Amino acid sequence: MERTTVEKLRLGVFVILGTIVLVVAAYLIGNRQNLFGGTFTINAVFKNVNGLQKGNNVRYSGIDVGTVNAIKMVNDTTIVVTMVIQEQMLPHIKKNAIASIGSDGLVGSMIVNIVPGRESGLPITSGDQITSYSKIGAEDMLSTLNVTNENAALLTADLLQVTEALKNGKGTFGRLLNDTVMSENLLQTSANLREMSAKANLTLEKLNEVITTIRFENSVADVLINDSIAGQQIKGIIVNLEVMSQKIVSISKDLDTLSTNIAKGKGTINYLAADTTFVNLLEQTMQNVEEGTERFNENMEALKHSFLTRRYFKKQEKERAKNQK
Repeated sequence: MERTTVEKLRLGVFVILGTIVLVVAAYLIGNRQNLFGGTFTINAVFKNVNGLQKGNNVRYSGIDVGTVNAIKMVNDTTIVVTMVIQEQMLPHIKKNAIASIGSDGLVGSMIVNIVPGRESGLPITSGDQITSYSKIGAEDMLSTLNVTNENAALLTADLLQVTEALKNGKGTFGRLLNDTVMSENLLQTSANLREMSAKANLTLEKLNEVITTIRFENSVADVLINDSIAGQQIKGIIVNLEVMSQKIVSISKDLDTLSTNIAKGKGTINYLAADTTFVNLLEQTMQNVEEGTERFNENMEALKHSFLTRRYFKKQEKERAKNQK
């Protein structure tokens, strides 16, 4: 059956509209995948991509600038993510930019967020690898919260045991809480300490008053504090005292040695002290000397009265009297 002109016209319009729709859809999809514009690629290495997939968006400072082109696992701790970025972002992204994996909202798909570095850097080039930062995933957060809850439960149980022990008067703190006598003793001790502190403050104030009343000007203390020459003299005196003390110690040692020798029977002193015969002879000699002196005095007195020497002694007395005048 031959088609009429109207049917042919309708078919032509439908084909044209379908072609337009197909071209618009292809453009939109290609624009999203950066198929119709200049692009460049950069890489980032992660330990965990947290569910990131090929085709997910890449954002730079919150702006969609590209998509994830490939995800390649090198080993169990190294995953290389290749990103296709719009060429117009080439002057803006620096080599010190940092990439991290996050989610688009609470339940959205995963995305790669790129943020600028803290310091200024060189512009990035195609094929460069930027620094990556792995954030804590939701599962890790939930695991951490679970562990925290368990620790909190254990801590609460321990606190309950401690509280129960305190109520029952167990341990030192329990006794302090329940023993009224001990609490009164502690209060009395605290009062005594306050009283002692007050007395100490009064003593310090009185001592301060005494110190302030002392006139240091032109005093010995002022000389000792301010006069460097007096300080040197005192230092010399202290040194001399130290030398004298050392000499006294040496003399004491010599005296100890001498006394030890005397005690052992050595030397003249021990001979004089221990030999009784020598002592008797010495006493007899002294007695003889005294008797000889007395006899000599008697003879001299006799010579004074002798007619042969009387004139000599009188002459001596006259000269002595003359010299005294």
